[in-house]
Parts: sequence; C-alpha cells; structure tokens
Amino acid sequence: MVQTDILPFALAALVLLAAYLAVRIVPQSEKHVVERFGRLRAVLGPGINFVVPFVDRVAHKISILERQLPTAEQDAITSDNVLVQVETSVFYRITEPEKTVYRIRDVDAAIATTVAGIVRSEIGKIELDQVQSNRNALIEQIREAVRAMVDDWGIEVTRTEILDVNLDEATRAAMLQQLNAERARRAAVTEAEGRRRAVELQADAELYAAEQAAKARRITADAEAYATGVVAKAIAENGIEAAQYQVALKQVEALTAVGKGDGKQTVIVPAQALDAFGDAFRMLRGKL
Repeated sequence: MVQTDILPFALAALVLLAAYLAVRIVPQSEKHVVERFGRLRAVLGPGINFVVPFVDRVAHKISILERQLPTAEQDAITSDNVLVQVETSVFYRITEPEKTVYRIRDVDAAIATTVAGIVRSEIGKIELDQVQSNRNALIEQIREAVRAMVDDWGIEVTRTEILDVNLDEATRAAMLQQLNAERARRAAVTEAEGRRRAVELQADAELYAAEQAAKARRITADAEAYATGVVAKAIAENGIEAAQYQVALKQVEALTAVGKGDGKQTVIVPAQALDAFGDAFRMLRGKL
C-alpha cells in the first residue's frame, strides 16, 4: 500500500526532471554543442532550446565573444637580411563551435603558432624600409593569410595588429647614420635649388627690364617719327618758312630757359641769337 502511494510521486518527479532536462536556455554570448551518444547532434543558439532528455547532453559551452591573444614577439629576417623583432596582437572569435571543438584542441596556441609563421613569411618578402613605411599593407596581408589558415577551425580573425618592430643596436646605429646622411643630402639639394631659383629670378628681372627699355625706346622713336612727319608735312604745305619759324622759336625758348635763375648770373648770348630773335619776330608779324 505504501509502494502504491509512492509510485505517482516518483512518476511526477520523473516527468518534472525530464521537462527540466529537455529545456536548455543559452545566453546571448554563448553557443552550446549537443551530443547524442557521443556524436554531434546540434548546436544550440541563444534563447530557449529543446533536447531529448537522458539522450542528448550539452558537451561544450563555447563563448562567441571576441578574444585577444596575449601579445607575442617573434624574430623575422627581412629580404635585405636585417633581423627584426615583431610584436603582434591577434583578436578572434569562434563562429562555428562544431568545427572548433572537434578539429583543434588548443585554439590560442594554434592561432599563435600560425601567426608567428605567417609574420616571418610575409616580412621575409620585403625590405626593412617597407616594413616601417607600409605597415598597414603588411598588417592586411597577415590578417588575410591568418584568416585563410584558421577558416577550417570555425574561427574568424577580426583584427591583427603589429604593435612594434624592434631592431638591434648595430642596425639602429646604421639607420641613424643613413638618416643623417639623407638629411644632409636633402639640405644640400634644397640650397642648390634655392640658388638656381635666385639666378632664374634675376635673369627674369633683367629680361623684363630690357623689354621695358626696348618698349620705351620704341615709343620714343615712334613719337620722334610722328613729330618729324608733322614737320615734314608743315614744310610741304607752307614752304621753308615753317621750318625756319620752328627753328627760331626753339632758339628763343632755349635762350629764355638759360636766362631763368634765382641768383645773379651772367648770360653770354651769341651773335646768332640776336638774328634768331629778329627772325622769330618777323615771322610772327608775318603770321599775324
């Protein structure tokens, strides 16, 4: 009689336990790998999921958050035989847990080893100057190579960074000497360019001055030619008296200019000047 009373409670407890085991709530940041009799059954995503109780079990709980590998240092030799020490950092996340848990045991160690090999390979293809100047392109090449290598493990490499490239003391000293020589060369080239530019500007200035002087002479010549033409026309129209009148008038103007002055002065008038005055007055009376 006692056993008959316990049986319903046992069945109820079994049903409750089965219901409890059948429901699996997965957090947003995780994925659960379910096995059935030791084989992969399903991958449960975030939210409420249902499994077969006592048959299915959650074998692995995998975080899908982005992870960062510890900063690693590896030696590499460039194509111009310079030994460098490269500090790298890798960020990744697991996207397909069913591949990760069944194909690789130590994810971090596997990725670190892969990155070290790829870094040495990529740096060995270029020279030291390119390592320093084309770091972004080098990082992109390493990232793509790592992505291709770890794709079979269900892993996505989100970022790969080269934090620093260190050199030994001898190489640093040689690079500093080369840098100083390059700076001296650039300074010499800049100074030479400045002197050459100054000579060019001076030549341009002289050429401009010569062109302006030539223009001035041409204008003066044109004016004189015009004046000569006017005089020649007047002579042709009025005869020789017009020319004599102009000459006499110029003589009078010249004597007037000589006679001007603030202080006392003696003006010597040539004999021909008196004749010039007489001729000018006679011509003026004739004009009137």
